[in-house]
Amino acid sequence: MSVDTIATVISAATLLLGFFGAFGWMIRRIDGVEQRLGARIDGVEEKLSARIDGVEEKLSARIDGVEEKLGARIDKVDARIGGVERELVEVKIAVARIEGPPRHLLSAR
Repeated sequence: MSVDTIATVISAATLLLGFFGAFGWMIRRIDGVEQRLGARIDGVEEKLSARIDGVEEKLSARIDGVEEKLGARIDKVDARIGGVERELVEVKIAVARIEGPPRHLLSAR
């Protein structure tokens, strides 16, 4: 083997080792970034879940309050409708008396 061939083989081996080393370094860096990013995403997820749960509780409380108020109002409307129904019956009876057959009274001739 000549010196030129040995130098070429050693150069190729050095370049391959350099490429493998750079590739390994890059993989380690990517793994580190992935771990940091994963931890950060998990933290954001926990905070977001806590906020969503808080908003859900507040919204549920508001909905329950509105439901109670609406139920009370509906009960009042039902009571008013019942009163109107009773009054309507009385009006119908009064109109029937007015429009009904004349009273049979003794008339003076």
